[in-house]
Formats: sequence, C-alpha cells, structure tokens
Amino acid sequence: MWQSLFGLLVLTGLAWALGEDRRRFPFRVAGAGLGLQLLLAILLLKLPPCKAVFLGLNRLVTALGDATQAGTAFVFGYLGGGPPPFPVTVPEATYVLAFRALPLVLVMSALSALLFHWRILPAVVRAFARLLQRGLGVGGAVGVAAAANVFVGMVEAPILVRPYLARLTRGELFTVMTCGMATIAGTVMVLYAEILRGVLPDAMGHILTASLISAPAAVTVARIMVPEAAPPTGGGDVPPSEAAGAMDAVARGTVQGAALLLNIVAMLVVFVALVHLANQALALLPRPGGGPFTLQGLLGRAMAPVAWLTGIPWREAQAAGALLGTKTVLNEFLAYLDLARLPGAALSPRSRIILTYALCGFANPGSLGILIGGLATMVPERRGEIVALGPKCLVSGTLATCMTGAVVGILV
Repeated sequence: MWQSLFGLLVLTGLAWALGEDRRRFPFRVAGAGLGLQLLLAILLLKLPPCKAVFLGLNRLVTALGDATQAGTAFVFGYLGGGPPPFPVTVPEATYVLAFRALPLVLVMSALSALLFHWRILPAVVRAFARLLQRGLGVGGAVGVAAAANVFVGMVEAPILVRPYLARLTRGELFTVMTCGMATIAGTVMVLYAEILRGVLPDAMGHILTASLISAPAAVTVARIMVPEAAPPTGGGDVPPSEAAGAMDAVARGTVQGAALLLNIVAMLVVFVALVHLANQALALLPRPGGGPFTLQGLLGRAMAPVAWLTGIPWREAQAAGALLGTKTVLNEFLAYLDLARLPGAALSPRSRIILTYALCGFANPGSLGILIGGLATMVPERRGEIVALGPKCLVSGTLATCMTGAVVGILV
C-alpha cells in the first residue's frame, strides 16, 4: 500500500516536472484529481452495485458495436464480422481492424450529428459544464469527451463534441487528447477481458474500472502538464445545426465520418511502419549474448522503475516493465496477450491486477496516429497544434494509466 501511495505522489510530481509551467505546483488540481480517483476506485472495487451501473452503460456501447457489425457484415461479408464461408482454425485472424473496429467511427459521426441537430448534445454539454467546472475546473465540452472516452475510442469521443473543438483552449485540447490516450474503447473491453479471463477473476469488471479511474487521472495529468490559463469552454453558445432535417444530419455526419475514417487508416499504417523501421535499424546494432535491440525492449528496461512505482515488487519490476514497454511501443492488445501467457511465478496475483490497470490505455504510436489523423480532420485549422501536442500526450496518457495502477495498488 505505502509503496503504491509513494508511487502515486511521485508520478504526480513527474507530470509537473515534465509540464510547461514549473513555477508553481497546482495543489488544488492535483488534490481534487487524486481524491476523485481514490473515491472512484473505492466505489467500484468495494461497492459492486456501482460497478453494475457502469456495466449497463457499457452494454449500450456494445449495442452500438453490434449495430455497426450488422452494417459491416452486410457490406464486407466475413471480413466485416459475417459468417466465414470456410472452417476457421484461427478465430483471431478473422478480426480485421479496418473492417471491424474502425467503421464504428462512421456510426458515431452520424449519430452525433443527429443528436446535435436535435439539440440533445448541446444540452448534455451544458449539464457537464455545471457538474465538472466546480470540481476539476473542466468545461462541459471537455467533460463530455472525457466521460465518453470511458466507453468509446479516442476519435469517437471527440466526435460527440465536434462543434466545440475549434473553440477549445490549448489546455482543453490537450486534455481531450490525453483522455483518448489514457482509456480504451468499450468495443475492445470484452476482447481484453476474454484474453485475461484465465488468469484474472472478474476480468471485465477490472478492465471497465480501469478505464473509469483513468478518466479523472487523465484530466489531472493534462491540467498539471499544460495548465489552463483561460476560462473553460462551456458550450452554451453553440451555433445551430446546418442540417435541413434529421436525414440530412445523418448524411452529413456519415460523409464527415468517411473522411475521418480514411485519415485514421492512413495514419495508422504510417505510424506502425515507422516503428517497424526503427526496430529494423536497432537490429543492426551489436548486442553480445542476446537477441536484437527493439524499441519495446529498450523502453521495457527504462519502465521497470515506473512499474515499481505502481506498487509492483522490484523482483517482478523487470517483467512488468517489459509489458509496459510492449504496450507503449506496440499496443495494449499485445501487452495483454503477453500478460496472459506469463507463467504464474513471474508475477504475483496482486501484480497482475495492478498491471491490468496500468496497461489499460491507448498510449502508443499507432493510436497516436489515429488520434492525430482524426482530430486534424475534424479541426484542420488546428492541425499544427494537434501534431505538436502529440508526443506530449503519449507521455501524459502513460502517466495517467500508471497512476491508475498505483491507485489500485493502494486498495488491493
């Protein structure tokens, strides 16, 4: 417990040390953020009825995923989730990201345009403004995006507040980006829970709780690293929808989502290719008595102290750091696969729980490509600002998930 508490404070201090304004420490922001994280962790880990409410919300996200799959299966057949016309020996090989997960962007874009046209979305934004502005000093637009990130992806959440993105301050934009990096989408929660089911009891509950706790952690880290100097964007003065009717709103949202989807695919291909090229270059370096150098291997060694800060014993920190390195350089999917395959002697049950939380985020180069491509398409006038904040939000997203791991380490 004390190791995790010490680590939580150190990680918070590290966010301040890597931030843009080190003249003073934002005690109010840090205190409110850490307090909210601990409160959520206690409610969700110690009071099962609270978790049941959020599991119900996640079922709504699953319904959106099922609806999207109905459309992709009709258009793309078995590539989009339809029944394959041949026996399947490797089920995971039939999951094609471009045809299964990414088309949810189209549905979310059309749905958010419809909700905006019906004036439902502006009302939600104003409600979140009143709720969050006093607590964490967060405006309604950022609050909606942060809350939505718990259940949907890093691009689908900003789509919900697309009309507000151009007016967000630099700090608010960074907060939205950090929330995307520090959480995972509801569409993959079930997949990750299935991977960990054999080594972690109540895996789905832990995965959902991790994403929930990481939302306030992301807001806290973002506001420490990029302090807010302007009043928060509430969203009460949003202009009316340009759509002539409900069907026109759906059509406009779909067309905008199609451009967004194309940008996401392109950026994802490029960023993954760049990581592969870097690993090929590192493989040319001589390494006596071992395999080739890789980005994830090098980062894994550097992440061992960070793993210790979350509450993992030092004797297990090297194995835990390697998983954090895999998550940061490649993705959390591969890191969860490696966690499930680790022998029981490598990590204690408590360390596995902490790592489940610390790995639960999208902070990796591939996801950063998706985020930059998506946001730059939605607000092209801020492309330069979004690209400049990209590397910083990789760091902030990683710090937020590690803080979540430390919070859980205090309680388990």
